[in-house]
Order: sequence, then C-alpha cells, then structure tokens
Amino acid sequence: MADFVALQTFYKILNQDLTSASAEIGHFNIFRIEDMQLPDYKPVTYSRRNFFKMSLVKGHSKIHYADQCIEVLESVLVFTNPMIPYHWERISEKQSGFVCIFTEDFFNRFGNIRDYPVFQAVGAAVIPLSADDVPLFQSLFTRMFDELHGEYAFKYDLLRSQVMEVVHAAQKMRPAVGSPVAGSNAAERITALFAELLERQFPIELSNQVIQLNTPSAFARQLNIHVNHLNKALKETTARTTSQLIKERVLQEAKVLLKSTNWTVNEIAWGLGFQEPNHFSSFFKSQMKTTPNQFRQSDID
Repeated sequence: MADFVALQTFYKILNQDLTSASAEIGHFNIFRIEDMQLPDYKPVTYSRRNFFKMSLVKGHSKIHYADQCIEVLESVLVFTNPMIPYHWERISEKQSGFVCIFTEDFFNRFGNIRDYPVFQAVGAAVIPLSADDVPLFQSLFTRMFDELHGEYAFKYDLLRSQVMEVVHAAQKMRPAVGSPVAGSNAAERITALFAELLERQFPIELSNQVIQLNTPSAFARQLNIHVNHLNKALKETTARTTSQLIKERVLQEAKVLLKSTNWTVNEIAWGLGFQEPNHFSSFFKSQMKTTPNQFRQSDID
C-alpha cells in the first residue's frame, strides 16, 4: 500500500491517472517535462517517496542539497533514490527534457538498482552535460518514451535494459561539484535534510520492512558530508547529537509498534535495523527502564 500511496501523490501533482501507467511487476513511467503540469513551478515534495527517478533537463536551474548548491546553466542528468531529499530551483521558465520514474520492484529480477553509484549519493548523481553530450541522452530517453507507448510484448524487459544504458553512460562521465553554502543557513539546511531522511523511513507498515539508515555514518554518507560536519550542524541547530536524534525516533517507532501490532519483538527489532533482537532489547531497556515485552503489557505510553 505504501508504494501505491507514494506514486499516487506524484501522479496527483501531475494531474495524471496512476492506473494509466505500467501495471506490470513493479512500476515504470516516463514523461516529457513539457507535458508535465507543475503549478507555478513550485518544487515537488514528498513525505514518503519510494521510487527512483532519472531526469534529463535542459534549462537554467539550481539544485540544492545539504550544504551544497549546484548551478546548471544548460543541460543536466539527475538521478535520485527514494532516500535522497533535494530542492530543485527552476531559474529559467522554459524547461524541457524527460523524467523517468520506477520502483525498486521493477528491477527485482535484474539485480539491485541501489548498488549503482548514481543512485547512492548526490556526489555521483548530478551530471552536467555539454552540447556534445546531449544528443546521446536525448536519444536514449526518447527511445524509452517511444518504447513505453509501443506494442512490443516484451517492452518492459527492453525498458530495463534502456534504463541501464542511461545509468552506465552517465557513470562514465564526471559528476558536478557543488559550491558550499556557509554559515547558519548551511547548518539549518543539513538539519532539515537529516530530519527528512529520518522521517522518510517511517512509519513501518509491514513486518518485512527494514529501515535503511540507523547510524550517524549512514546518514552522513547519504548526505555526502563528513559525519563530524553532520554532528556539528545538528548540535548547532538542535543542541542534540546525531545519535540522540536517531535513537529518539527509533524509540518512538518501537513504542508504537509494541502497542499497536502483534508482531514479535524479533520482527520489530529487525524492522528497526537491529541485527540481533537482544541488541534491541538492551537499547529499549536503557531508554525506557523496562523490557519490550513488559512495556507491551503495561499501561505506559
């Protein structure tokens, strides 16, 4: 259900019908930017996004991420995974290109799409294109668009191959280097992105759902900054460490799951990123002064 809700939000913003897209295993679609109805050029935000996106965009824009700002004067390729929060600022009113979206399930039988560098961190995900580079990627995205709307019986297998062709062609190129934003604004932006990354992992709705980020170093990697830099920014804005903020949110979710589900403690521990149930029990007892099972049976909230 979470997959459907996240995609439905995206389609609602575009004033399109989700059911008109791929009903195959997983989900795939591609749009021309010129056809996308984005009201007043406002940035699209998602409370919980669970699909990957590849964008080929021509037009002056700025991409803000953590304490970095990447300015694009002409054309750019941008790859985002469900955990990457960023703000895309459109400078020029006229923008063209393509946006391709797909879920992880779309690649389930073909390896882990998350393992490719362009989908791991923004340091490899924003790739400016020269005038000589554009025709290749314009052709690749156009082929995907045409294939999706064609009648070939095995078109989704071919589309997977075409997505990978874009990924590999992009990874051979040099990613963009952002300009650092200094001072309190940078700390506030890092804090906001950390909070968004943290919240995107919750709520846990299925017993086989596992949070991907549960350590300061994991969050720092995703934000493409040093863990000390992350800690400093959070201390400056919240007066708490990265570890404290993670623990508080994990504890909050643990209490909800213990009270509102019949999942075993082992299942809850796994979903919250603990490799061993006893590690979760020790963590919970250190925070709440009671065991998970005792808490579940008590009137404590």
